[in-house]
Amino acid sequence: MQAVGNPRKRSELIEKDSHMSIRRQCRLLHIQRSMNYYDLSEETVENLELMKKLDHLYLEDPSAGSRRMSSYLRRHTGRAANRKRVRRLMRVMGIEAIYPRKRTTIPGGPSGIYPYRLKGLNISRPNQVWCADITYIPMRRGSMYLFAIMDWYSRKIIDWELSNTLDLSFCLDCLQRAIKHSGIPEIMNTDQGSQFTSEPWISFLKDKGIIISMDGKGRWLDNVAIERFWRSIKYEDIYLKSYETVRDLARGIKSYILRYNQYRPHRSLKEATPEEIYNGKMKIAV
Repeated sequence: MQAVGNPRKRSELIEKDSHMSIRRQCRLLHIQRSMNYYDLSEETVENLELMKKLDHLYLEDPSAGSRRMSSYLRRHTGRAANRKRVRRLMRVMGIEAIYPRKRTTIPGGPSGIYPYRLKGLNISRPNQVWCADITYIPMRRGSMYLFAIMDWYSRKIIDWELSNTLDLSFCLDCLQRAIKHSGIPEIMNTDQGSQFTSEPWISFLKDKGIIISMDGKGRWLDNVAIERFWRSIKYEDIYLKSYETVRDLARGIKSYILRYNQYRPHRSLKEATPEEIYNGKMKIAV
């Protein structure tokens, strides 16, 4: 876990003089207490604008690397952004080009990489398979990272967490809370990101008896359910509202996920909602 250098309190995130403790305020806002000391971004305004545009472009073409992204930026913004700069910003955002790699086997065990377990699997019930992922969230004056856990069968967002860094702690906190409230899944599927190949994450899953599944490198379709959710929340909420503060962002995400889970019918679910499928009120024909 990396600490944010020279942190300072941000009064707009938490009401310091409230009768309610800071811990409880953070819990109700669904944010980490570390955000109370978080400066939104150390990037320049120009870089933040480029990062927002890169996020749009990445949703449209996740196979684009730094070279193609540089070309896209010149075409769409009229501003030159050299490849080295784009590569650095993509690294900060936690995104990389998705394309088929030459592979014959997927190593397992001590390497922290596990095989993909969902190919050909009949996913027929809630809590059979959960998937999880992290995405970059642009804001008006900075950026955050959103981690979410989804039930694959029902498409319900089980839980989520915001963080200002790509460390492991906010992912583990969210997973522990999800299991406490929703039970233990049989299988957890993620990509091969450093958070999910780390010893604490692997050990926690093993201790709970959860089967570990990981996407093949560069195979975004292996985790397509949550990838579609990222596209939905960004185009239907994040990009439209351009949130100013983390407090507003957390409230907006909470409101969107509530609608997504409980009120919005899904074509893939035969017009049912994820909550209806997850709670067994409706069934998906398989």
